[in-house]
Amino acid sequence: MENNQKIAIIGAGIQGVCAGLFLLKKGYQVTLFDRNEPGNAASYGNAGHFSPYASVPLNRPDILTDIPSMLISSRGPLALKWNYLPKILPWFLKFIFNCSNKKMMHTAKYMHQILDLSLPAFDELFDDVNLDGLIEKKGIMYVWEKKNIRSRELEINIREKLGVKQKILNPKEIHDLEPNLKPFYHGGVFYDYARHARNPKKILVKLFEDFIQKGGKFFKINVREIEFDNDNPVIITNAQRFIVNKLVIACGAFSKQLTDNLKEKIPLDTERGYHVHFKNMDHLISRPIVWANRGFGMTPMEQGLRVVGTVEFGGLKNPLSKSRIKNLILNAKDMVDGLDEHADEWLGFRPTLPDFLPVIGPSKNYKNIYYSFGHHHLGWTLGAISGKIISKMISKEKTNLDLEPYSSLRFS
Repeated sequence: MENNQKIAIIGAGIQGVCAGLFLLKKGYQVTLFDRNEPGNAASYGNAGHFSPYASVPLNRPDILTDIPSMLISSRGPLALKWNYLPKILPWFLKFIFNCSNKKMMHTAKYMHQILDLSLPAFDELFDDVNLDGLIEKKGIMYVWEKKNIRSRELEINIREKLGVKQKILNPKEIHDLEPNLKPFYHGGVFYDYARHARNPKKILVKLFEDFIQKGGKFFKINVREIEFDNDNPVIITNAQRFIVNKLVIACGAFSKQLTDNLKEKIPLDTERGYHVHFKNMDHLISRPIVWANRGFGMTPMEQGLRVVGTVEFGGLKNPLSKSRIKNLILNAKDMVDGLDEHADEWLGFRPTLPDFLPVIGPSKNYKNIYYSFGHHHLGWTLGAISGKIISKMISKEKTNLDLEPYSSLRFS
């Protein structure tokens, strides 16, 4: 099928590349724009989880009472760059508004709707690339201490209501699965159908190469703003103008600069996440393990044992926090013995909206502009299904999904 329409996608991470591949399948002429090479931002440094079970959001009633202690604790999962407080305060007030039980269940329902389709959507793309040794299908395990047990019970109960398959683990079962874990845990849950990436960047690059091989184009260039020629979007860079028929904004935490340019006030901000590697230590565990109380996890990867997590509110410009790196290292050493010196201190940006639903769909103001961003901790997992939905929206195909909850109109 051929289509003369030109589609531009700003952002060559997992969201942009997957959208590009699905649009190529429909015969469109697709061009990706990014100021970096594919796989050098959040799509490089994430935890590598394919998490179709992860429907329980952070906007929930119980978290409000936990926030003060999280901020005070040097070992806790939450931190704030205090110079960013005036900027994040409006976002945080919207977040509090979305922490009712009703709104939590609304978010959980519509995250589940797309998460349930996330692995089949990836399989459509993976069928065309060689990913030997890059994806493990050994499940993902969460463990916790006895404290805050009600929060863990809440998560399990919500997933049960949604029909999410899960296996509750006792300490012996945890030990049998992961004998190198220190016995700090009180219980856990296992999602045996979940997968993880051995190297997220390599997977993205494989998908990008497939995109180019199938006729897609790529410009490594910074997009300054978007203008219009009648209804056609015009991409403005420092040296060039590109006129297209339709445009997809999928550049993660940096999407807000462009939506502001389009006079659409979407309350997108960023959760700063960190990782370190312990080289040659990936043999210590068999699968990703998340310590739920402390908000971090470990994933065995080609680069070693990747320790990843924490949430820091500090925007896009503040420097890396050494205290967050130290937090990850100490937590990892509380989890397993035998860790040597760490390497590769990394900071990335999770694009997050205060109701913890992504924006997927057309712009409020411009009929030929589409959005795919705000996937918070699940950008990697939701890359393929978001791209598939965007491709169907552009081609005016039915999705058989209720897409209204993902619309940017909810912020009007």
